[in-house]
Amino acid sequence: METQFYILLSLKTLTGFSYYGQYFFGDDREAAYELFDQLKGNDEITESCVLHIDLMETAEEIPVKIKTICCTLEELGYNSKLIAKTIFRLNNLNELE
Repeated sequence: METQFYILLSLKTLTGFSYYGQYFFGDDREAAYELFDQLKGNDEITESCVLHIDLMETAEEIPVKIKTICCTLEELGYNSKLIAKTIFRLNNLNELE
């Protein structure tokens, strides 16, 4: 089974964190790690942090959290644009190959 990578978006609610979005990278480990390292946010997670972005990997269909950052709403907007641009570029480059 192929290893898959994705970014998971979540926000803090009264009952814990709720997932509300995912961006898939397929099996491109390098692209996923490189993009995640460009995202704005803080890797020091505190109780006051309500927006999380996680880099996830599925190995043998088991999800594993690789890295997490906490971000503000403004940083989330920037990050969402960057993620969408990168995935669009990666998908279009793959089609050209």
